[in-house]
Amino acid sequence: MSLNKIGSFLDSFDEPSIVMDANYRILCANRAYLRDFSNDEPVVGRMCYEISHRFSVPCDQAGESCPLQESRTSGQKERVLHLHYTARGEEHVDVETTPIRDDNGERTLYVETMRVVRQASSRPAAQGLVGRSPAFTRMLSRMMRVAPSMATVMLLGETGTGKELVAQAIHEGSPRATRPFVAVDCSGLTETLFESELFGYEKGAFTGATHRKQGLVEAASGGTLFLDEIGDLPLALQVKLLRLLETGTYRRVGGVEVLPADFRLISATHRDLSTMVKAEAFRRDLYYRINTFPIHTPALRERASDLALLAESLVSRVAPGRALHLSSEASALLAEMPFEGNIRELRNLLERASLLADGDEIEPRHILDIESEAEASPVVRTNEASGAWLTLKENERRYLAWAVAKYQGDRPALARCLGISERTLFRKLGDV
Repeated sequence: MSLNKIGSFLDSFDEPSIVMDANYRILCANRAYLRDFSNDEPVVGRMCYEISHRFSVPCDQAGESCPLQESRTSGQKERVLHLHYTARGEEHVDVETTPIRDDNGERTLYVETMRVVRQASSRPAAQGLVGRSPAFTRMLSRMMRVAPSMATVMLLGETGTGKELVAQAIHEGSPRATRPFVAVDCSGLTETLFESELFGYEKGAFTGATHRKQGLVEAASGGTLFLDEIGDLPLALQVKLLRLLETGTYRRVGGVEVLPADFRLISATHRDLSTMVKAEAFRRDLYYRINTFPIHTPALRERASDLALLAESLVSRVAPGRALHLSSEASALLAEMPFEGNIRELRNLLERASLLADGDEIEPRHILDIESEAEASPVVRTNEASGAWLTLKENERRYLAWAVAKYQGDRPALARCLGISERTLFRKLGDV
């Protein structure tokens, strides 16, 4: 097939596509690619990595995975997730490269198709997933691979890492995106509640059942059922869930009619299910049924380079309508915090700080929230012996003594946290 015919064929694609030679040079591009990636400049004759990454060398020489290089090596179609420059700025792009053979069977041309990932942003966003760190990109790549399928997905990660948002993004990238996404919290479910919530019940099934109730399995029909904290499900309920998954049918509580179940299952847990299986605390057959495609949701410490991006996004979410931002000192303070509660802890901290900030800037004092910290510190408001209020100076002295101990003598870090200069801190510590 001639290059002109290939170019005409690509113009029928809705997705941005280009034809390259084996040396990364663009030979033709369709209208969708020119619209999204050209920045109104010519692209034919230029190197693909120059346009997509602003690199001066191929991706594989700049520390990135290169689908063209991989396709040249394997002779097969190859797919990677990259951050590409687009007309809207840098975005996550799913790149697929396919070799084209000439009449002699030689691979001389390569078609590269780009699909912009709409379920995540590499820039601050008012909703959805945000991130650009390697750990986030690895997770997103697995999400995009499994989303179009019907495979059962297991999300594994610490509490507060955003597993429900990940599940929603997988649902939105699936053929079932127009149908319901139904979330169920498995922690604390009793046997009776489990059946009535998931399967629904018939009128008169028990005292108080004055009408037929639709269950969540039925509500998720045609869509996605998300079982959060599935590791907390008691063994007796695991049997019922396994039967639902194996038969694809269920009955409402108090009913006799067998109903078909039509949902795509996504589960999540912060527990180590493989260890639970060995301890016989989780059914082995259910584990293999739900663990078809595991995805690790990284802790915040694994994606530390995303912290500033996440903080900016979360501030816009917890304080909509306000031109609120973090001061440089507040950002430095966040970078030093461990965030054992991950993104959920970061969000709660920023929501509290936004309520304490009267102006447009969140400062370290709003993040530290001395009154909240005082509850966990030796600082007290009254003299325990007499019940009288301590002086401001005495309260400050006690607080500083506690803070110095907490920061293990790292006075520059403590000064940044308190939002004061080292000189001022040194002066105040003279009284401690």
